Amino acid sequence: MLRGIFLAAGAGLLLWSAGCSSGSGADAKTIQSRSELWSKAGSVKDSASFVSFYADDATVMLPNEPAIHGMDAIKAVFTPMMQDPNFSLSFTTDKVEVSGILAYTQGSVSLRTTGRDGKPMNDTGKYLTVWKKQSDGSWKAIEDIFNSDLPVGS
Repeated sequence: MLRGIFLAAGAGLLLWSAGCSSGSGADAKTIQSRSELWSKAGSVKDSASFVSFYADDATVMLPNEPAIHGMDAIKAVFTPMMQDPNFSLSFTTDKVEVSGILAYTQGSVSLRTTGRDGKPMNDTGKYLTVWKKQSDGSWKAIEDIFNSDLPVGS
């Protein structure tokens, strides 16, 4: 009798955990897909589409710059940045983790822009983005940070 109770409890726990992971799995696939679309928007210099992946109250942290808070400030930075003739951006998402209404992605990034000296500058690095499920069911980036792999002064 006791063995039957443990087997039933174990089966119930297994079914419950499978149900939980399938939701997270679907969300992880959605976020992976959104991340790919986001990178594509950056690669074609579509600043309006690019910034649409951020929540209105998001924070962006770029290397060697103050944190950028809120959609107006994010647009004010990314719109002229993407108009730079040397600008190019691509990133690859290597990891997606979801827990409830929050998730994070991490991966590698490649950026080309005009440096402070007026010359083209290439940078590679890594990023970490925190996503939050919005009231409409969509996922938006709420915290985004990029760090360079290049030595300081490069």
